[in-house]
Amino acid sequence: HQDGHSHILAGTIPNCVTYDPTYAYELAVIVQDGLRRMYDEMESVFYYITTMNENYVQPAMPEGVEEVIIRGMYLLEDGGSADYKTAKPKKDVADLRVRLLGSGTILREVRKAAGILRDDYGVVVDVWSVTSFNELRREALAVSRQNMLSPANISNKPFVTEQLEEHSGPVIATTDYMMSYADQIREFVPDTYRVLGTDGFGRSDSREKLRHFFEVDAKFIVLATLTELRARGLVDVKQITAFMKKEGIDQNKPNPLTH
Repeated sequence: HQDGHSHILAGTIPNCVTYDPTYAYELAVIVQDGLRRMYDEMESVFYYITTMNENYVQPAMPEGVEEVIIRGMYLLEDGGSADYKTAKPKKDVADLRVRLLGSGTILREVRKAAGILRDDYGVVVDVWSVTSFNELRREALAVSRQNMLSPANISNKPFVTEQLEEHSGPVIATTDYMMSYADQIREFVPDTYRVLGTDGFGRSDSREKLRHFFEVDAKFIVLATLTELRARGLVDVKQITAFMKKEGIDQNKPNPLTH
């Protein structure tokens, strides 16, 4: 599904429920809930779920995440927890913090990028697994509509906004799909928002090269994050150019959208 149209097209069908899980436990929770809705509750919905054909480690399910998996996103790595503390804190740690979103197979690249940002730059990184950008947008639009129709009541916040507001820093989302897929939640993101995706024609001979061609691998996620931190005066140009040189990122690399 590297062309990235499938979830965007599926999102145009009102009763099509779409998910892009990374891990087996996410898939199990989604399928179980789908069976409940379709066979138990007899809802007139159908599901479109993408699964991966790569071999990778399947972690155990964190406690209490079933509901948020179904709602579309959950915090997988809390940068402030003991498990993900930065190795070398620099500057004011409260400022040097970012929020990374990923889904499907690219979530693994996001987690790899998070490790580099923590170890090499002392950044506090929070990582969300986004199981459905489509479901996040639908819920957010429903909340916005309800707020409009109930002016006397206290306005509710969309689920995606509530999730992200628990932490701070620029937000960077990366998927295996066209940028517009992750971009559709932009108005509900409570900070600057950068999206990486697979716009263009992919003709590479391996997944590794393809992800680099489309600029959605761990290297480009780190570069995008450093760029956002530079915009806030937290990272300087020398650090970014040194990273590009070290990782072999050519500033004259052809644009995947037109190449």
